Amino acid sequence: MIDATQQAESLGMKRAAKPFIIGLILGAIIAFPLGINFGRDDPLLSNPFAKRDLTKRVKESVKQKTEDVVEGAKERLHEATKPPRE
Repeated sequence: MIDATQQAESLGMKRAAKPFIIGLILGAIIAFPLGINFGRDDPLLSNPFAKRDLTKRVKESVKQKTEDVVEGAKERLHEATKPPRE
């Protein structure tokens, strides 16, 4: 037979489980769109289901990569044209 302390512990566990499960569900509902936006490098509170302009993203990516390559080439050219040390 189950004594009174075991019944009280069982009832306490059931009471604690319901808010925990509700918190898990609400946390997942809130974290899912935030995670999508974080992965896309979009503002966190923007619409994660909005259409994204692929051409705009490609142009920005190519522009950034081009700037990086040009900067790297400038640095290497600068190093190559330094006067020799004696």
